[in-house]
Amino acid sequence: MNDPVVAKIQANPRYQELKRKRNAFGWTLTILMLVVYYGYIGLIAFDKEFLAKPLGTGVTTLGIPIALGVIIFTVLITGIYVRRANTEYDAMTQQILKDVAQ
Repeated sequence: MNDPVVAKIQANPRYQELKRKRNAFGWTLTILMLVVYYGYIGLIAFDKEFLAKPLGTGVTTLGIPIALGVIIFTVLITGIYVRRANTEYDAMTQQILKDVAQ
């Protein structure tokens, strides 16, 4: 791409900071999600008896609340990312666009 606006944005130090922060945060959340998800899958694969332990006297097992926890964790970290993107990253993007427009 030889667009001068794109080149100006890519040369802006705030753009580099935005990329660095967004990538670091995205990778952190990705690693957390992988640990939680594959941790649960690992429990299913290697310790079924643990997940099959009944809770109380009913038919619900320990695997149900843990699985719900995985789902809630996924929704939670998605919300955290969206909140940060809508506040910090959008503000940085607007500042970069102001810098480039000058």
